Amino acid sequence: MPLTILVVDDDLGTRLSIGDYLELSGYLVVMAENGEQALALVDQVQPHLIVTDVAMPRMDGFELVRQVRSQPALRLLPVIFLTALSRTEERIRGYQLGCDAYLPKPFDLKELGAVVRNLLERSQLIQTEWRRQIRASQAAESGTHRSAEEPSAAEPESDLGLTLREQGVLSLLADGLSNSQIGDRLHLSPRTVEKYVSSLLRKTNTSNRAELVRYVMDHHLVE
Repeated sequence: MPLTILVVDDDLGTRLSIGDYLELSGYLVVMAENGEQALALVDQVQPHLIVTDVAMPRMDGFELVRQVRSQPALRLLPVIFLTALSRTEERIRGYQLGCDAYLPKPFDLKELGAVVRNLLERSQLIQTEWRRQIRASQAAESGTHRSAEEPSAAEPESDLGLTLREQGVLSLLADGLSNSQIGDRLHLSPRTVEKYVSSLLRKTNTSNRAELVRYVMDHHLVE
C-alpha cells in the first residue's frame, strides 16, 4: 500500500503540481488549503509525511506544525516546509517547531522528491526498529512466565530473526522483482535494498539471489 503524503498550500497551482509529481512517484497524496483543514486530515488519514507552506490564511504552517508536534504519537512525523520567507530567524523558528527540512520557493520538484524519499526511508526504518524492539521486549516479558522446557508461542518475527522490512524485501524478491522495483514498492533507495538483500543472504547462509529464492521456497518463508 503506498505511503500517504499530506500537501498543504493555499495556492491551488502549487498543490496540484506537487500532488501530481508525488502521485507519479508512487505516493498517495491528500491535499489541504490551510492549516485548519490539514490538522483535521492528519487525524483522518494519518499521513506518513507532511509537505506544508508556511504563510497561509486561518492557520499558518508554523501553528500547524506546533499543534502536530504537541501530540506524542506525531512527534516523529516528517515535515517539510515550503516557503518564500527567507529570513534566518524564520527558518530557525521552523526548525525549533520541529520541521525536518526547509525548501525555499521557488523550489525544484525533483529536489522535493529526493527530500521526501530520504525522510520517508529514515522514518520507516525507525518505525521498523521500534516495532522490533517492542516485540523483543514483549517476548522477553512473556518468557519470564514460561519454564525453559515449555515451547514458546509463535512470534511475529521469523525463526531467522528477520525484521518486518526484511520480510517485505524477501517477499518481493521471491516475486522476481529487481532491487530498483523493490525500492519503488517500499520507498527505499536501491542501495538500501541491497543492504537488506546482503543481510538476508547472511541470515539464510546463501550465496546469491537464486539460492536465496530457492531457500525461501524450500522453507515456505513467503505465502
